Amino acid sequence: MIPIRETAAGAVFRIRVVPRASRCEAAGIRDDALKLRITAPPVEGKANEECIRLLAELLGVKKTQVTIIAGHASRTKTVAVSGRTAGEIAARLPAFL
Repeated sequence: MIPIRETAAGAVFRIRVVPRASRCEAAGIRDDALKLRITAPPVEGKANEECIRLLAELLGVKKTQVTIIAGHASRTKTVAVSGRTAGEIAARLPAFL
C-alpha cells in the first residue's frame, strides 16, 4: 500500500505517471506511488489534466477536489485530495489495483 498522509483539508499521496499509454488506468504501485497509465502526451499540461480526471474518477470525487501540489513537470507527482480522509482513499484504491 502507498503511504497516504492526512491533512486538515483531506489527504496527500504520490503518483507515478506513464504518459502516452494505450489506455487510462491505475496500474499498481511503483516506488511508494500509485502508478497511473494515461493516454495524454506530456505536453502543455495535458498529462496533468488527464491525471486529475482519472484520479477524480477512481476516487469518486470532483476534479476540483484533486490538485497536483508538486512535480508538475515530473513523472512522479504529489497530489492532494480534499474532502476525503486517508482511510477513505486507502479503502478505494485496492479495487483498482
